Amino acid sequence: MTPTLQTHNYLLRFSIKPSVQRTAVMEFLLNNRIHPTIDEIYMALSPHMPTLSKTTVYNTLDLFVEKGAVRALVIDEKNARYDVDTSAHAHFMCNSCGKVHDIFDVNPVFFQLPESDKFKIQAVEISYSGICNECKGN
Repeated sequence: MTPTLQTHNYLLRFSIKPSVQRTAVMEFLLNNRIHPTIDEIYMALSPHMPTLSKTTVYNTLDLFVEKGAVRALVIDEKNARYDVDTSAHAHFMCNSCGKVHDIFDVNPVFFQLPESDKFKIQAVEISYSGICNECKGN
């Protein structure tokens, strides 16, 4: 199965109609697990897709989030970042280099939702910030 066909099938699992732009954005997310911003996605794809606009990337990501294929992260105050891994995990953002890392070994108690009649919880986000090992020099 070719990568594009795999991406088409992935999009269809989330009831997203594949288009050239949607496929390109999703392939980038699947192959670059760097929690990119809209600008980073646009800059990576635009040399190969001259008709691509930032608005198209924004609208595509908005659709992906709405359908549950991607998570929008609020870890960065300046830019929304996007994560194709929608499983329960936390994130760490380095205050020096700006990279965002997945953290899968967080205590699962943090992800337990409190029972309440007052709220219907739809999402939980846990994020940390500090200096990564690369920036602190080990």
